[in-house]
Amino acid sequence: MSLLNGLPAHVLLVHVVVVLVPLTALVLVICALWPQGARRLGPALPVLALVTLASVPLTTGAGEWLERHVADDPLVRRHAELGDGMLPWALGLFVLAAGVWLISRRTPAAQAGARSGAVLRVAAAVLSVVVAAGAVVEVYRIGDSGAKAAWHDAYSKTATRPGDGD
Repeated sequence: MSLLNGLPAHVLLVHVVVVLVPLTALVLVICALWPQGARRLGPALPVLALVTLASVPLTTGAGEWLERHVADDPLVRRHAELGDGMLPWALGLFVLAAGVWLISRRTPAAQAGARSGAVLRVAAAVLSVVVAAGAVVEVYRIGDSGAKAAWHDAYSKTATRPGDGD
């Protein structure tokens, strides 16, 4: 994907990732720590995580197109390198979301009677918190590097025109 409505697709698609990764991470942690929440959401959690996962390669693919259409810049290269690392985090969110959903589907009586079920729920909760935190930190790092690449020489720190409040 290259252009959407005359703009590089990456600059539009990146907003999907920036919103969906933290949202998916938050919902995953809530559902992992609160099984009733996971039961109430039903398949919405893994579906949200799947959409999040699908948005990452679309965005990075559009970013690769954009990278070929801008001047060679170390900040752009750094952003691209960091962006390539997002897919494993999104995959982790999806796998854990599917696992938390499957665990939540077990009947409460079966969960209460099985010690292994409790261990599985605790392991899923711990992994969910770790992967969710890692995914959010990674999105922040990628976004910060992208903003620096896009804006590092595109504005003046002092006002170039008089305006209100300057």
